[in-house]
Amino acid sequence: MDPQAQPARRTRGRPPTRSDAETCRLIAEAARQAFMANGFAGTSMDDVAQSAGVSKKTLYRLVPNKAGLFESSVTDRISRFMLAVDPATLDALPVAAALGRIMEQYGLLTLSPDTVAIQKLVIAESDRFPDLATSFFTDAVVATQRVLAAYLGQQCERGVLSIEDPDMAAGMLRGMMAMEPQRAAMMKQRALPSHEEITARARHCVQVFLYGTVAKA
Repeated sequence: MDPQAQPARRTRGRPPTRSDAETCRLIAEAARQAFMANGFAGTSMDDVAQSAGVSKKTLYRLVPNKAGLFESSVTDRISRFMLAVDPATLDALPVAAALGRIMEQYGLLTLSPDTVAIQKLVIAESDRFPDLATSFFTDAVVATQRVLAAYLGQQCERGVLSIEDPDMAAGMLRGMMAMEPQRAAMMKQRALPSHEEITARARHCVQVFLYGTVAKA
């Protein structure tokens, strides 16, 4: 044995701390679950801190109030949608495949139990808390609309598509994808579609949008 060798020592001290970004993700998930279970009025900052496993001091440092908690619970989920449809990924695909990807990810977002529950909460409590509706509309509805409208506008600039109003077309395509199944689920008339059903619906929406329904001669 080498006499100069020293036995390895175990380092002591506090375990590695989470980054603020990871802590924010835990807080956002805890807040989303709390809002779905208890509504906006029934959710407290203390309950979210306990559920997320963070101190109240840390919670208030990262998210100063309950309105901020609601916003973070929405934007955390939207950020995952944005990652799935980033411009570099879409540019590598043919238009039909890129639109299919956007629509599938949009369907997975809007036709999830969490999103339906949060949307029902917003509708139910918007009279008492009007800022909830504004926050949800801006952070979820406008944000996802902007992604699709930007892609359609880009393809028009490249001469691949010819659309008079890309923003209006984006709204139509989003409605085609999500409105009917989401409304049926919110009214408890039908279960939310499965992942496979969402994928198939996305493909069909893109086919109708790009190629229409008139029979070929």
